[in-house]
Amino acid sequence: MRKLALVTALSAAALVGCSQDKEVALESDIDKMSYGIGLSMARSVAGQPIEFNHDALVMGLKDALAEKEPKIDEATLREAFASVRESQMQKQEEASAEALQVGEDYLAENAKKEGVETTESGLQYEVLSSGEGATPAATDTVKVHYHGTLIDGTVFDSSVERDSPATFPVNRVISGWTEALQLMQEGDKWRLTVPADLAYGAQSPSPKIPANSVLIFEVELLEVQKES
Repeated sequence: MRKLALVTALSAAALVGCSQDKEVALESDIDKMSYGIGLSMARSVAGQPIEFNHDALVMGLKDALAEKEPKIDEATLREAFASVRESQMQKQEEASAEALQVGEDYLAENAKKEGVETTESGLQYEVLSSGEGATPAATDTVKVHYHGTLIDGTVFDSSVERDSPATFPVNRVISGWTEALQLMQEGDKWRLTVPADLAYGAQSPSPKIPANSVLIFEVELLEVQKES
């Protein structure tokens, strides 16, 4: 257990970068479990904004497993971690500020397009097709199909692609959605352009959605389930 704890944070990334791949027969349950641990650790590292030297990672992994004397003392390691963390935070802040400006420019241009309406909050919407059904209240539950992209067209989530509509309370989603849904009727299909402050703001909810992103959704309101 002690060895596993030492290498959990590093082994996945190290193995990804190892230049001398060795094919291992996955025959016994221990082989399979070990492979599963490797997969799990790799997946936990894959989405992290970490820069690393593959060869150095492999060296640290091997030294830890062999219980060799570390080549770098703890104080130096702490300083390196702190320096990289500070640099990474600065890069994230710069990227966030840039995304905010790009988003504002996009919203300004999108607002000029024919058919695009802008609400007082800054939410932009375009009616793609109209229905004649009920309009939900904030406390109602709705069934919708949606397709979400970043302004560059990158898809981050889509019930359409999954071929599985989503059902949720109107007041339990991002504020841009909550506002838009209460303006729609069953059967409506709208394109929403949601400013960052009506979506996730400076907090990135996942690697697929960078901080301060303007989000674009095509939303089809399939059904309103009125609160009884």
